Amino acid sequence: MTRFIHDQFAKDYLEELLKPYGKVEAPSHVSGEVREIDVLFTPFPEQKADTASLGLLGKLATTPAIFEPFRNPASTEEICDCLLKLLEVRGALKREAKRNATKIAESNFPKLWILTPTASKKLLSGFHGTLESDSLPGIYYLPESLRTAIIVIHQLPPIPETLWLRLLGRGTVQKRAIDELAALPSNQLYVKITLELLYNLQQNLRINQSPEIETEDRELIMRLAPLYQQERELARQEGLQEGLQEGLQEGLQEGLQRGLQRGLQQGLQKGEQLLIIRQLNRRIGTMDSSLIQQVQKLPVEQLEELGEALLDFTSVTDLQTWLQSVS
Repeated sequence: MTRFIHDQFAKDYLEELLKPYGKVEAPSHVSGEVREIDVLFTPFPEQKADTASLGLLGKLATTPAIFEPFRNPASTEEICDCLLKLLEVRGALKREAKRNATKIAESNFPKLWILTPTASKKLLSGFHGTLESDSLPGIYYLPESLRTAIIVIHQLPPIPETLWLRLLGRGTVQKRAIDELAALPSNQLYVKITLELLYNLQQNLRINQSPEIETEDRELIMRLAPLYQQERELARQEGLQEGLQEGLQEGLQEGLQRGLQRGLQQGLQKGEQLLIIRQLNRRIGTMDSSLIQQVQKLPVEQLEELGEALLDFTSVTDLQTWLQSVS
């Protein structure tokens, strides 16, 4: 069960980081047999955003690409399936070019990047994966015509350039990457959104805990818990400041003490509102003003209940249904 939670996190994570640089389809369906590409990326024709801020991941996003992240080590069968997806996309592009009576340059065909935590020497040699002298360790390129590389995340050097890929690793590799991320300034590009995605991962893992949950996932929950609490506290502080100002203004007529009490109550509520609305926007997309107003009217207790319920939301309809159930 938790593997699917990690898979969804990887897709959401790559989509969020890459969308400023091009069109992201996650997942994307290809013709032929029913196959689903995890992330299909096409860079914007005129790239204005600087991909350098994403390090190695940014370099991979300078050309059309297919990203296939694996939570567990990719097997020979799974890599073959990824190659089939690549060939099917290539075939679809050639057919489209033929219909339009145009030619497609080799550089417009996507490259396949298979992201796996570890890989055996036998598996890598079976696909003739080789390291290149001008590339980082851990990136094994298949024969040139295949336009494919297997990136072994746990072999990547622990440097800032690889951080955004190491966050998709496992165990100590992922935990070290999370520590590095948490140490970055909160206003640095992609830090805040990545932390929010990790908070969602932590909440999903916590709610779906079972006796069989992996020790690794249990440790990840524990590592992310204090970061999540820090985020809640920051949101509450933001709300508290707003609430105190509003409460004092509204309470001037009633006296300072009553204004302070009103401000504290409004502050707690606003803090929860900021956190929940931020999570909802990440989960189901931007909401219209009427839905935001309905959420803002909820008392603190129901906001906390919504914070648990939204982890199962997949669309705005889920939120609407939930709001109707508590109205």
